[in-house]
Amino acid sequence: MMLRILATIKKEWQLLLRDKTGLSLLFVMPVVLITVMALIQDAPFKDYQDIKFDILTVDNDHGRLGRYIKDGLESGGQFNIIDSLDGKPITADQAKQLVNTGKYKISIIVPAGATAAIVSNANRIVNDISQRMGMPVSLPVKKVADSLNVVIYFDPAAKKAFKGAIHQALDNFLTQVETDMLLGRIRHELRGKDSTTANSADTLPIRLQAVGLQEHSTGTGKQIDVISNSVQHNVPAWSIFAMFFIVISIAGNMIREREDGSLLRMKLIPGSYLAILAGKMVFFVGICVLQFYLMMLVGIYLMPWLDLPQLVMGHHHGATLLVAVGIGLAATAYGILIGTVFKTPNQALNFGAISIVILSAIGGIWIPLEVMPEKMQLLGRLSPLSWGLDAINDIYLRNGDIDYVWQNVLKLVLTGMVMLAVAGYVEKRRMN
Repeated sequence: MMLRILATIKKEWQLLLRDKTGLSLLFVMPVVLITVMALIQDAPFKDYQDIKFDILTVDNDHGRLGRYIKDGLESGGQFNIIDSLDGKPITADQAKQLVNTGKYKISIIVPAGATAAIVSNANRIVNDISQRMGMPVSLPVKKVADSLNVVIYFDPAAKKAFKGAIHQALDNFLTQVETDMLLGRIRHELRGKDSTTANSADTLPIRLQAVGLQEHSTGTGKQIDVISNSVQHNVPAWSIFAMFFIVISIAGNMIREREDGSLLRMKLIPGSYLAILAGKMVFFVGICVLQFYLMMLVGIYLMPWLDLPQLVMGHHHGATLLVAVGIGLAATAYGILIGTVFKTPNQALNFGAISIVILSAIGGIWIPLEVMPEKMQLLGRLSPLSWGLDAINDIYLRNGDIDYVWQNVLKLVLTGMVMLAVAGYVEKRRMN
């Protein structure tokens, strides 16, 4: 049996070497594919914190609020403040027009009297506190008929998620500015009451935040300093897609073997047909694993050369190898099933290519499953490509080991065994 397995591996190797187009599909095209997909999806995968936006600012207030807003936005490093064009200050109408035409994505207008309104409101709050404490009311309060609003303009073509994120960031910042100004009025009032309180206020500034916020890692071992970017998603995802595309080579070879009679001659040799299948499995699983690691090298060395993030493979390389073998086994078994069921190359190749595209589309290869509708997510979880990608993400992004991935690997292996059993049943019926 071992000789039949080795002979089958040698035969498949010779067939593969003769098929130059097949070699290109297996190794060259995946490199081009993951490179192109990582490049075109780099921007959508970036965090908003990684992107610097030009923001037009019009300060009609000329007070502390306008200065606070500009200084705060600049200090955050996320916005490039533009308050003049061609040496002239930007007007509100001009900012609105520039954003409406799409030349700029965001504009913020600080209305006249905004600082006075905030100071008046702070004075009212301080007076109310003083009155409740039995202290004399002394700060002037201005009666404002209508509340003033800082106006934000967005490019009409801007996506809803983009608007929501930027709007939330600006809203939080404005709240911080108003709180700082309120606390400043309170400190000023305390300093005016007596020197003892003033010294206490100077040495112990008023803080509203008694409980802070700190991010901790969810794992217990050595962590990976990486986020899900275009490279971390696309390199493993499209590598799995390329591994499953091996069905084209496998199915084509099997149908040619039947057509030219070589399969019949192999069956006439004493021994079990399972040895032939085992030889095919060993050879093509090895090719799939080789494909996988070649794509990982592309992510590690080629992507940084293209000004993209470098692929981080995690710390558990044994688990990675196990996942690669599991994916290769499922992909090879699928190719054998297609090559057994279909009778002509056109049928097998068309069905194989289209089915892999569908399985990859619903399985999170094109876009992450998390952004799909809920029903599509449930359907996508049934795709073997989704199991492989989940296992890779567990290792690369969650620092998982074999304990994290064994369930997905088991599903891949069992699915492969079922497909091989079906292929064996179909071939046995054909022989009879």
